[in-house]
Amino acid sequence: MVRKIKSQYIALDKQNKVALGNAISCLKELADDSVDFIITDPPYNLGLFMKKRGTNMDKLRNGHFAASGWDDLNFEDWTKEMDKLFSECHRVLKEKGNLIMFMSIIKVETIIGLAEKHKFYYKTVGVWHKTNPIPRNMNLHFINSTETWIYLVNDGTTGTFNNHGKAIHDFVETATIGAKERKYGKHPTQKPIGLLNHFIEILSNENDVVLDPFMGSGSTGVSCKQLKRRFIGIELNNEYFELAKRRILERQ
Repeated sequence: MVRKIKSQYIALDKQNKVALGNAISCLKELADDSVDFIITDPPYNLGLFMKKRGTNMDKLRNGHFAASGWDDLNFEDWTKEMDKLFSECHRVLKEKGNLIMFMSIIKVETIIGLAEKHKFYYKTVGVWHKTNPIPRNMNLHFINSTETWIYLVNDGTTGTFNNHGKAIHDFVETATIGAKERKYGKHPTQKPIGLLNHFIEILSNENDVVLDPFMGSGSTGVSCKQLKRRFIGIELNNEYFELAKRRILERQ
């Protein structure tokens, strides 16, 4: 049973709540220092960039990019929105709380600058390597098989890091989403549960509150339920919001 609790947020159960709406406006409803870890995959602002290159992005532009609301912004406006995002993330995230953000490699320098402006400490940039990428245009150029992630700590230099004495590299290798994760549908930029588990296990503890302000189809919420974390998710697109709720409730 889903019950309403406050404004844009609804509780899925005692441990998890989600909101349908703009990330920044929904973040404003959260209390200061109420989140232990943030992991998210915001719009990369590649819509206009790819259009200028003559790339056929119609399917993505009419789906995910159009729904995200930020991807067709010019760079200056996108930067302003990301600045607001980091301001809110700094406020809601506890001191020394970790943040992982997936981002296009061509925007990494901008993101680090904005993060540091809001008292985030830059730790490293890492790579997610997909072991089964789509071999798109394989006879024309290198196959795109990697994505970049940025590791930051809020108002401190070191946060939770559960490595258990083992060396953990800044290179993560997994397959993309499997059939089980597509059971109810999928998101164009959906991340696999195994990838999210990797970061959530290392950078947070059981019963911690994990926030994803761009939750898409809810993979972060599914991971949190599996790993006994509490989850807060925000999604702008109603179709993906409904998909996320169903997946989180059924741990799929």
